Amino acid sequence: MNKRELGQSGIMVSEIGLGCMSLPTNQREAQLIVDAAIEHGITYFDTADLYDKGKNEDVVGHALKGKRQDIILASKVGNKWNEDASGWTWDSSKSYITSQIKESLQRLQTDYLDLYQLHGGTMEDDLEEAVDAFESLKKEGLIRAYGISSIRPNVIHRFLRNGKASSVMMQYSMLDRRPEEWFDMIASHSASVVTRGSLAKGLLTPDALKRAEKSDGYGEYKKEALIETLSQLTQTTQYLHSAALAFVLQYDQVSAILAGASSANQLEETMQAYHQPMTPEQLAHLKEYLRADIYIDHRL
Repeated sequence: MNKRELGQSGIMVSEIGLGCMSLPTNQREAQLIVDAAIEHGITYFDTADLYDKGKNEDVVGHALKGKRQDIILASKVGNKWNEDASGWTWDSSKSYITSQIKESLQRLQTDYLDLYQLHGGTMEDDLEEAVDAFESLKKEGLIRAYGISSIRPNVIHRFLRNGKASSVMMQYSMLDRRPEEWFDMIASHSASVVTRGSLAKGLLTPDALKRAEKSDGYGEYKKEALIETLSQLTQTTQYLHSAALAFVLQYDQVSAILAGASSANQLEETMQAYHQPMTPEQLAHLKEYLRADIYIDHRL
């Protein structure tokens, strides 16, 4: 497994990381997936206190017990569950961030996080205060680096310019190319991109057309356009899954893809796809069939 630096943090992450949101709550089943990930060279694991009301962090912490020195562990903060657990509210205050790190560390059975991320954000937030919270945690040694998970360019830019964030997590795939416009801006602030949704809910796997037929479209692709695009892609390459991963990783500004897996077999398929080589010429040819959308809202 190749590794890339997370921004300019000195932290090296595996090009494929495990997005832990899809992990089963059953500890035994989750353990099989985590163990398979480690066997395949995955060293980067990403969770959030929001997932399963904190249970996901519990599961991840237990699954990684005894392996902490070999992995890069990331979590997220900002979404506060209501007392009755009926939903959550947003809180990016320094007091909330600095209190929740202790809860996450306890669930994850560790005394520090490699990466702690703001799990959203708006222009109405006091992002300077949020950055100050992360900087304080970094000075305390509770985190090694911090970042933001957002699809709002104006929020991302404001967060980056007020601190020394190392990463920006964004939804990015062959079927959602909106982030490309902002890659250079992010890199100019010494941060890098971590992607989620890079398989577009399974639409960029061998089951592409079956999934498209059952869908209502994806992003800016209406159902008919989605089916047509995927038909063109599958006729052009027999390795669509591989192309989806290679397409994202062709950009130097991208540090890693977070791939979800709800079973060890699913993870195995992703890793087989990752090791299938794709040439720049092949990727350029596939790009001819893809939309080049940009974000309409939340621009600078």
